[in-house]
Amino acid sequence: MSGARDPFVDHVCELLASLGPVAARRMFGGWGLSVDGMNVGIVAWDTLFLKTNAETEPQWLAAGARPFVYEAKGKAMRLHYHTPPDEALESPALMAPWARLALQAALAARAPAKRARAQKAPARRAPR
Repeated sequence: MSGARDPFVDHVCELLASLGPVAARRMFGGWGLSVDGMNVGIVAWDTLFLKTNAETEPQWLAAGARPFVYEAKGKAMRLHYHTPPDEALESPALMAPWARLALQAALAARAPAKRARAQKAPARRAPR
């Protein structure tokens, strides 16, 4: 819980402890939450948002999750973070499945992209 002084952030770190030690760092007026150097959550506007991706988002939406949306340059910007169900904020046991989904999304984001890359021909030296 490094850097966490806010009582809600301390509570959130305890809720996410099933993932391992949670680091909380101030960022952009809120808090970034990470485990093993991977971003798993954000606390903004006294609300917890956990990392999601295209694969996990349907589960979040089915549970009534709200996406993390902010305004920049007059446009609504949406990040891949969603709120867990309200009851998950009551105990680490209730939060654990949502924390695992957030870690799953963080691990997927960390993995190298599986894209077909065009092979570049080795650079040729100019004749002397």
